[in-house]
Amino acid sequence: MMKAKGMSLFVRGDIDGFLGLALDNLIQILLILELCRGVLGYPDSLLIGTILPATGLSILLGNIFYAWQATRLGRAESRSDRTALPYGINTVSLFAYIFLVMLPVKITALGQGLDEAAAVQLSWKAGMVACLGSGLIETSGAWCADQLRRWLPRAALLSTLAGIALGYIALGFLLRTYAQPIVGLTVLALILMTYYGKLKLPIPGGLLAIMIGVAMAWATGLLHHDASTWETQFNLIGLHPPQLQVGELWSARGQLLPWINVIVPMGLFNVLGSLQNIDSAEAAGDSYPVCSSLMVNGLGTILAAAFGSCFPTTIYIGHPAWKDMGARIGYSWLDGIVIAIACFVGLFGIVGEVVPIEAGMAIILYIGVVMAAQAFQTTPKHHAPAVVFGLMPGLAGWGAQLIKAGARAAGVGQPQNPFSTQILLNLEQADVWAAGAFALEQGQIVTAMLISAMLVYIIEQRFFAAALITLIGSICAWTGVIHAWKLTQTDSVLQLGWGVGAKWSLGYLMMTIIFLLAWWWQKRSTQHQQN
Repeated sequence: MMKAKGMSLFVRGDIDGFLGLALDNLIQILLILELCRGVLGYPDSLLIGTILPATGLSILLGNIFYAWQATRLGRAESRSDRTALPYGINTVSLFAYIFLVMLPVKITALGQGLDEAAAVQLSWKAGMVACLGSGLIETSGAWCADQLRRWLPRAALLSTLAGIALGYIALGFLLRTYAQPIVGLTVLALILMTYYGKLKLPIPGGLLAIMIGVAMAWATGLLHHDASTWETQFNLIGLHPPQLQVGELWSARGQLLPWINVIVPMGLFNVLGSLQNIDSAEAAGDSYPVCSSLMVNGLGTILAAAFGSCFPTTIYIGHPAWKDMGARIGYSWLDGIVIAIACFVGLFGIVGEVVPIEAGMAIILYIGVVMAAQAFQTTPKHHAPAVVFGLMPGLAGWGAQLIKAGARAAGVGQPQNPFSTQILLNLEQADVWAAGAFALEQGQIVTAMLISAMLVYIIEQRFFAAALITLIGSICAWTGVIHAWKLTQTDSVLQLGWGVGAKWSLGYLMMTIIFLLAWWWQKRSTQHQQN
């Protein structure tokens, strides 16, 4: 057992901690491979050669810092039981950036006549810019996290995350579970039994689920041996050092403004989510300095973007769980080293062939359920209606993507059959209001925060505050930050500009007037009662 003046660099509990944290990061990387290949059509040269090495570098440096931080504080306090903050790829940002930034950019580029390779490059650059923007917000937010936490109602923050978690994460993988029920439901039972049922097994429940899922995938034919694919993935094994992509980032700077309505909220979520996880660690007995912890989290995301990754990193939830299993600092630095080496030498290509996403999708489904449940569990009970209201834009956005994906599968979006208002009218005849779904899809994160906060203030009878929220909504809609959309050949896309969202802006303005009248009436009634 290695020692560092009171703090052991590795203890027995770090084995379980490492398996848990490495498994979390493995699932995230498998998701990156699955979604970037299947949804975005990224080539392995970009994924294995650029994106994953950048991701590995950010995970390595972050985990090394948090292990060093725990060691230094433990030594100063003469303690040997400090557990480092867990750290890795941000699940929600991964889905948000792929489906709300990178995919729309690629579809629009293809609709404008660009070839597949050029569309992929534009999509990747947009993802890098989004990742960089998130990192800059996370880093600057380290200085004002407490003020942000006081300003944003918890229901508004968590319900917005929960909407993305339910639609893009939980429901998406629930459909996939029932599409592959033999493997999917078996793995789901194991995850629910060990994560919710707290059944103690000789090995971590997530690892057991992955092992059984892989075995069943091979046994049922879900996976099969493809000699050419295996040869391709084996040929990718080799040194892939991270390389700076500053020139590519600079060339994509024009992508920052169109996606600011996704980047800013996700940056704020990462700041406040990490802050909550630091608070959770303090409640478990490990107090860490907020500013430096959040700053390194943000710098890790900036570093990832600078080297070509599109996926922010974050301080993970669950520090008390890692502490309970006896993990200290070894699980952190070991995770960083192992994940980084695997990324730098291209091992995840072959790992992705051995471990199908179906073997681990129950873990992602579990994460989505946890995030949605947390929105209700950690907010005041009487704010529950605001949480439900805040879920809806995310679900509507996910539904809009299903509508458009179904239309494309039916041949809509081709030059001879572009997206048109006639399609929307046909859907309305079937009571499917796609126009409303498209309006909620654009700026869905901002919309969810606004309407959830509005309802919190209404519940609390703070009508003037509710009026301010809807006034902000009116301004955002007028400029196209939320709701305003237009049809292209292949998609419905954000429409920025002066007055482009006039009808939604007027609707929010009418709400503002109603809330101001309610505030005036409330104030008048109070004065009458006092007299």
